[in-house]
Amino acid sequence: MAPDGYRYERPTRPTGASDDPRISDHVAAMDEMFADLVDESGSVDPISAKERAERRTRLGGILRALNHDALFVEPGPTLEYLTGVHWGHSERMFALVVDADGGHFWIVPGFEEQKARLQIDGEGKPGGELYTWKEHEYPYATLSAALRERGLRRLAIEPQVRYGFVARLLVALPQLSIADGGTAVFDLRARKDKHELALMRRANELTQRALVATSEQLHSGMSGWDIGELIVHAQERLGLKDVWDLSLIGPAAAYPHGTQRDVPLARGDMVLIDTGGALHGYQSDNTRSWVYNARPTERQQAVWQAVRDAQQRAFEAIKPGVRAGTIDDVARQSLTDAGFGPGYRLFTHRLGHGIGIEVHEDPYFDSGSQVILEPGMTLSNEPGVYVYGEFGVRIEDIVAVTKNGADHFGSWQKGPQGPA
Repeated sequence: MAPDGYRYERPTRPTGASDDPRISDHVAAMDEMFADLVDESGSVDPISAKERAERRTRLGGILRALNHDALFVEPGPTLEYLTGVHWGHSERMFALVVDADGGHFWIVPGFEEQKARLQIDGEGKPGGELYTWKEHEYPYATLSAALRERGLRRLAIEPQVRYGFVARLLVALPQLSIADGGTAVFDLRARKDKHELALMRRANELTQRALVATSEQLHSGMSGWDIGELIVHAQERLGLKDVWDLSLIGPAAAYPHGTQRDVPLARGDMVLIDTGGALHGYQSDNTRSWVYNARPTERQQAVWQAVRDAQQRAFEAIKPGVRAGTIDDVARQSLTDAGFGPGYRLFTHRLGHGIGIEVHEDPYFDSGSQVILEPGMTLSNEPGVYVYGEFGVRIEDIVAVTKNGADHFGSWQKGPQGPA
């Protein structure tokens, strides 16, 4: 359960030159701790330009089936999914338009044209015609001309496009029929292919390996920030990028998205680490909860086992044709039967979220979801019990819907004595 928009922030370190020996010595010490962890990002190939071209062709078919002429996309996950192009947001329009034939073109600020071509043109890159606009012109006349040239009148909008652009499109291009492109994007991205599943499996395996390695380095007095720095460093050594972390100790873990990360670790505390990173753009997300350096109390054992049972029952209920909301119901009922219900009383959030090139994406395991599960869909399975003033337990693994049921990436946690 990566907090929405969450990114790990390192604890404050001494300021000064980048070669400050206090910083370099600290990094060297972590490198020594994790000397057996080496970059394994090459164990699965990244998505190729050919695969991205095939995605654009597939999107064209989806658009035709939905009676859309084209999809309008701003920089973000869908743009990267379709083209591999990374571009930041600003007040200036930079956009991709994919038409129902699978072709595409770009709308680019004129002064950024040459920079854009570095990512767009050339071998192994998406190509496509660039339409540029000058600062005094604004992009709408340029976009209108490009759409008119191609006979595109029914424009679907990718869900993450900012409203300000859509509002101005409606005013500047009244001849357009503008529609929500959410269904098109869901149909495009929700079902992962074999290559995507392999990337996600490996990413989650590496995160779980880092969790075990980090657990072996814990000592009394560490804060959640200290633990987080280790788990981030361990995953980076294994080759994951954009690593994030939420490490919580004792009562702080009763808040699902965390609080009081400066609490010192003591023997017998429940530790909750929620973390992940990206392998060639595909995300991991794992949570482990265990008791530090002591035998679990009866209370800790009972809560941990109830959460693990709920996770397992949810997993066993996953199969094609089942409504996603039903899986949340199964986990919630399991926890209610164990005395930790009803409803959202102690299991305070949905069971899980879709995951792929985003840590959180459609579909979702919440009781209101009407999505029918299909092979290739990937989601987090992460029940939890949160007792304010005591501790919280969450166990999270990524599951994939298969033809006959479900699979999961990595290994299940075996007990509350450690993350493995």
